[in-house]
Amino acid sequence: MHGWLWLVMACLAGSLLPLQAQQTEVPTTPLPSVMLPPDLNRVLRDYERAWQARNTEALVSLFVADGFVMQPQRPPIRGQVGLRQAYQGAGGPLYLRALAFAQSGSVGYIIGAYRYQIVGNDVGKFVLALRRDDGKRWLIAADMDNSIK
Repeated sequence: MHGWLWLVMACLAGSLLPLQAQQTEVPTTPLPSVMLPPDLNRVLRDYERAWQARNTEALVSLFVADGFVMQPQRPPIRGQVGLRQAYQGAGGPLYLRALAFAQSGSVGYIIGAYRYQIVGNDVGKFVLALRRDDGKRWLIAADMDNSIK
């Protein structure tokens, strides 16, 4: 009975090796940028300006009142008070580009990449989940990012 169990486990482990190899392959060329409609592009450009200016209040104002920030190695943060604490003192050079987007009614998203120089390689990626406010302005409901390394 034990020999049979080992045989099954060995077969399962062997069948997972190709899957593991597929998951570790890294693309060698960056994905192309996509053009955003002006109202979605404004979200990225406003985020860049607030981040570059180290303007915590301007950054927080881009979020819905109960917005989330999901940063690597940290627990989720929700709401304006938490956002202020998370972004306090943060900022510097930042350049965002969109890889994909969608919008339908009052919800949308932008998937993108970022770097710290105007020209150069991406150093991270992000997903912005968006909601429209009553004035039809897109606001960030959730900001999730992580580095490429």
